[in-house]
Amino acid sequence: MDFSLPEELCLFRDQLRRFVNEDMIPVERETCDGEELKPEWREKFEKRAKEIGIWFMDVPEEYGGLGMGLMASVIVWEEFARTIALPARGHGITGPTVRAILYDLEGEMKERYLLPVLRGEKRACFAQTEPDAGSDPASMRTTAVRDGDHYVINGTKRFITGAGKADFMQLMAATDRAKGSRGGISCFLVDMDTPGVRLGAQYQTMMGDRPWEIVLDNVRVPASQRVGGEGEGFKFAQKWLAVGRVHHGARALGVAERSLELAADYAKQRVTFGKPLAERQGIQFMLADMYINLEAARLLVYKAAAKVEAGEDARNDAFVCKYFADEMAFKAADACMQIHGGIGLTTDLPIEKMWRQQRSYRITEGASEVMKMVIARHVLKTY
Repeated sequence: MDFSLPEELCLFRDQLRRFVNEDMIPVERETCDGEELKPEWREKFEKRAKEIGIWFMDVPEEYGGLGMGLMASVIVWEEFARTIALPARGHGITGPTVRAILYDLEGEMKERYLLPVLRGEKRACFAQTEPDAGSDPASMRTTAVRDGDHYVINGTKRFITGAGKADFMQLMAATDRAKGSRGGISCFLVDMDTPGVRLGAQYQTMMGDRPWEIVLDNVRVPASQRVGGEGEGFKFAQKWLAVGRVHHGARALGVAERSLELAADYAKQRVTFGKPLAERQGIQFMLADMYINLEAARLLVYKAAAKVEAGEDARNDAFVCKYFADEMAFKAADACMQIHGGIGLTTDLPIEKMWRQQRSYRITEGASEVMKMVIARHVLKTY
């Protein structure tokens, strides 16, 4: 059993690390306005992304992309998460954000939605979370009722990242509430300028981003804009859920590694009561725990990524890697802050932002408690 990365991925990682260390970390407090990358820095970073060969990295080759495997993408996400120069959410620097479901479109729908996104002419947002349906999407109250050749959609979505700049949304709605997530939820592509669609409240989060509320009031959507069959919304969702959780895990690896780098370096420099912090057992144990948990998380993330890439059932592996890595990275950022003391609370260092961002990932896209609940089901079924 070989736990090492292939040589080509090791070289790829080294190149990415130089990019992050030399081009991003020195300016990481200057590049973002809130959670938006400033235009001048976006232009610079995207140019470098093209030069080092990660532009359109996860776009299939048939659409002009690189068609990178998931393991290569994990390396990118991991290395980029070592810096706060890039927004933790939203639009990245490797090309337009294309959700996997758009690649399932055909004919006129492909021309109308997928290709403009690939050309950078349109943006999409994903609208699933609701005021009463976050980690429990089966309880969503947004309904889509068939009316001839249309669906009439009513409901409210909350905490939708990028809704303010989106041209259309990938909307999940209940077509049969009695069935819940087992055949009762469908996926629709809905233009943001459709009558009845309006932006509601915008929320200022502690992470710096400002997600939106979307209100749908008797919105009429042609049945042709439903993706897949009625009730197949969650079947399609499975295509990106596992990848999304691996993404969480990979990002957490980068946060934890940067936290360990900062903490170890400061512990060697900072002298208290005549000795460097690094010589104090209490600090040594904190650093050891950070390292051990990072090594364990990396194995879990890489295992899940390898199984997804091989086409194997990796749902439970994805749950495990998201839970363990997100929790691990928050503890690492917290320990890094503690080791730095008062200076760690300032905005002069990236620690406080990593801490805030990583705290949020224990809630968003599947709270830690929900991950454990699903893992427990697997345990009880298997043992």
